[in-house]
Amino acid sequence: MQDALAAAGIAACVVEYDVPARTSAEAAAVLGCAVGQIAKSLVFRAVSGAPVLVIASGAHRVDEAKVAALAGEPIGKADAAFVRAATGYAIGGIPPLAHAQGMRTFVDRDLAQYGTVYAAGGTPHAMFPIAPADLIRIAGGTVADVALAP
Repeated sequence: MQDALAAAGIAACVVEYDVPARTSAEAAAVLGCAVGQIAKSLVFRAVSGAPVLVIASGAHRVDEAKVAALAGEPIGKADAAFVRAATGYAIGGIPPLAHAQGMRTFVDRDLAQYGTVYAAGGTPHAMFPIAPADLIRIAGGTVADVALAP
């Protein structure tokens, strides 16, 4: 993952932590940041069979209807095997770049309110800091409203 970040022009270091951070709350506790600063990568399966990546703020639940409208087709939850095939990573450690295959990507617009957000670095133990603008660029994402209304 470190090589992929460097190739994308990102100077951030992937840090391995002793404790896993499989959820946004766990990651925020490990990092000492707000839950909203966690950029969680979630893979959905479109009805066509294509993977769809949503990089959402850890403070939000994803509104699948909004993502389906953005993708132009219905989407649903993806199982662990589909996620690993699409990304090359297991659920709980999916980074926002360097996936096994290309996919449509939507980035939660609320991540832009932070100076720094934190993304998974390929395992539940690995994370790295990144500016939201750089995250959007390296993910090749479209900024959008993807959150369920509170």
